[in-house]
Amino acid sequence: MQKEELSVPKIAAVALALLLCAGCVHPPAPTAPSPTPKPPPSPSNYPSPIPEETPFPSPTPISELSPVPSVDPIKEQLRKLTVEQKVGQMLMAGIEGLTPGADAETAVSELQVGGIILFDRNVADAEQLSALTASLRTMNGTHIPLLLGVDEEGGRVSRMPPEVFPALPPAFELRDHAALGGVLAAECLTFGFNLDFAPVLDIWSNPQNTVIGDRAYGARWEVVAEAGVAVMNGISAAGVIPVVKHFPGHGDTTADSHTELPIVARSLPELRERELKPFQAAIDNGAPVVMMGHILAEALDPLLPASLSPSAITDLLRGEMGFTGVVCTDDLLMGAITGRYGLGEACVLAAEAGCDLLLVCHGADALREGYDALLEAVGSGRLTETRLDESVTRLLTLKAKYPPPEDPPTPDELNAMLRGFLG
Repeated sequence: MQKEELSVPKIAAVALALLLCAGCVHPPAPTAPSPTPKPPPSPSNYPSPIPEETPFPSPTPISELSPVPSVDPIKEQLRKLTVEQKVGQMLMAGIEGLTPGADAETAVSELQVGGIILFDRNVADAEQLSALTASLRTMNGTHIPLLLGVDEEGGRVSRMPPEVFPALPPAFELRDHAALGGVLAAECLTFGFNLDFAPVLDIWSNPQNTVIGDRAYGARWEVVAEAGVAVMNGISAAGVIPVVKHFPGHGDTTADSHTELPIVARSLPELRERELKPFQAAIDNGAPVVMMGHILAEALDPLLPASLSPSAITDLLRGEMGFTGVVCTDDLLMGAITGRYGLGEACVLAAEAGCDLLLVCHGADALREGYDALLEAVGSGRLTETRLDESVTRLLTLKAKYPPPEDPPTPDELNAMLRGFLG
């Protein structure tokens, strides 16, 4: 066999292979810049296109995130209440004696009423009164905080103990109304009250009216509106709940609603032009509570007193005048009511009409009658639980807005304030 001679092309191929193997050991020589790549073929040339990777989305800025829904403490508090507890919250009870007795125990611990109102019969001296309100709060324990109310207007309507001196003159005689509001609030706070049934927004337009008389700030609506709003704001600014009264106006009457039903014969336009003006001013300035008077305003309702009338409460006070706060009755055991209605029926009528807080100021049996009547009305469907919820929501909101004061005045500090106010 003859030996095969290597041709020139084969020698070149061998040399190239040796050079490539040498590249595995020695660093490669610098290369020239790559030529510009040709554009890839159209995707239509691929039988199965490979999808591109989806980029991860950028996070949403914190400022654009939806806020986490917060729990409404009032709604949460309402949700936990039984029907019985809701009915209790709508009642404000009077008690007997200088110390909490069986009637107070029933009202506060068993029925869990929304509040207690005290009168002269509950007051002996400064130490006793402070101990009484403190005992009521202790008795209430962890239940919804109590409204502890008092009629403290000055003048002939005052529940202050004898150590409080000098006494305030009647409202009609006073002029520094903003300061008066602060003084009235201090009187309340000194003895543990957080609600004052003042100021009076009735106009002393009838000189023969003795039930209001000098409890009013004036005989003209302009005076009463200005003074009443100043007193209301002064009370509220000090941390006490003011209650404006007696809607729709008790000043142009001669009868006393404690014993009989007063009748107001004025037309609705006349009421709007005078009696309602101070109340509208108070509402426009944030009045938290309005007390309904036991008054038959014939232009509003020829049959029902204002305190039991949907026309007066729901239509006029809330609808036309825009009031959104708490509506309370005057004492449902006054002659204007008991002369026509049983207490249980009066409580149900008041709740149906739109009242939130019903005052039953005398007697444990009467309080129980009102409580049972309201429960029965809910059971029968005459009152809905939704209606109860409306009132209790307002009451819970009111109580949350006025927490207990941290440093109430002492009796000595109160007296110094009175001396400074009266000169």
